[in-house]
Amino acid sequence: VQLQASGGGLVQSGGSLRLTCTPSGRIFGNYDMGWFRQAPGKEREFVAAMRRSGYYTYYADSVKGRFTISKDNTKNAVYLQMNSLKPDDTAVYSCATHRGILSTIRVDTSYNSWGQGTLVTVSS
Repeated sequence: VQLQASGGGLVQSGGSLRLTCTPSGRIFGNYDMGWFRQAPGKEREFVAAMRRSGYYTYYADSVKGRFTISKDNTKNAVYLQMNSLKPDDTAVYSCATHRGILSTIRVDTSYNSWGQGTLVTVSS
């Protein structure tokens, strides 16, 4: 399965963007899904995740209250709505499928099917 993230771009501080993750096949009912980001010179970090049921979501403290993960099974897509963006949010954002136990949902090594990310740049 291949995943493709899209929707990135250049936005001013305080602005909003919505990222979309689409797979090559219909998978979102089978796996937990996660968003991660990697800023220049930094390690990849967890941003948000959703259980396969869609009922439970998890966020990094740095984005809680500003970002929302959601999915639309009819469109076979997972979204990351990002509001009140800050320059520190500048990074390449990627989505992936979670293959581990629940306690690893924030750990990038428990994910696979990483696709090409999308660049988000927030100007001050």
